[in-house]
Amino acid sequence: MFVSGQKVAFSIPAGAKPWQRWLLYSSIARLLIFIALFIPGVIAITHAMHALGWTHTAGPLRAGLGQLFGRIVPALVAYLLLTYFVERRRPAELFSRNAPSRALTGLLVGTVLFSAVVGVMWLLGSYHVTSFNPGANWVTALLMVGFGAGIGEEIMFRGALFRILEEGFGSWAALFVSALFFGWAHISNPGATVWSSLAITIEAGLLFGLLYVVTRSLPLCMGVHAAWNFCQGTVYGIPVSGTSADGWLVSTRTGPDWLTGGAFGAEASVIALSLCTLVTLALLAVAFKRGCIVSPAWVRRRQSVAAMGGVSTAEL
Repeated sequence: MFVSGQKVAFSIPAGAKPWQRWLLYSSIARLLIFIALFIPGVIAITHAMHALGWTHTAGPLRAGLGQLFGRIVPALVAYLLLTYFVERRRPAELFSRNAPSRALTGLLVGTVLFSAVVGVMWLLGSYHVTSFNPGANWVTALLMVGFGAGIGEEIMFRGALFRILEEGFGSWAALFVSALFFGWAHISNPGATVWSSLAITIEAGLLFGLLYVVTRSLPLCMGVHAAWNFCQGTVYGIPVSGTSADGWLVSTRTGPDWLTGGAFGAEASVIALSLCTLVTLALLAVAFKRGCIVSPAWVRRRQSVAAMGGVSTAEL
């Protein structure tokens, strides 16, 4: 649906009955439906992974596969059921002809962005490489914090939470709420603080939200997310959101926590916050230029009625 340059993936059908508008198609209803589908999926996949022995105590490959399926399958199944059977549409934001190229582009962008963070830390004398570890467990990291977190979390936070809120309440409300939820979802991680959660909210929550606003592509967001996590832990040997890293580069960081990010990792540093904020501002400028900022549903309806000469869609 396009209104004054704004694009949303789903809008309430014109012929929907009042009860359907509130209990089936509204933003709150669809979010609750997603959660209701997601939670049983988590329980089922957890039992399946334990039955297969694909737990954290298994070998690198099986542990990684357990984390991969556990993080992706419940979110993906819930999202597909929601889009195909409730919204009755093919999720173009997830499946498109250019999805592979978008994902590869995202991987490149995520690699460059986090490498820039490490580069600035190195220039400031904070990041130091002490040795090289060719035997690093990269398989589990790639499947778990790379593809598992990158795909699963983007489906939940951008595909479901951000997109559905945006369709009902507009881009600004969706950005604020989804970024806040994303940041505070990391508060229980090892080494997490109020500051680290606030940093994640700003540098990742807002960035990924605006990246989706500008591109309407989940694979692109997934690629950036996955590459950021993998490079941080496995390439540069820095904890990923508090999770200990087993990296090819064995590294140390020196200086105050505001500079290094402390035990939580570089994501809690002002360097990551500053660079990601610059990218976010650039995306915001692009969004304004392209007219990508979506107004709340009631504003879009008024615009549609005005564009049709005062005749509402319900009267057609």
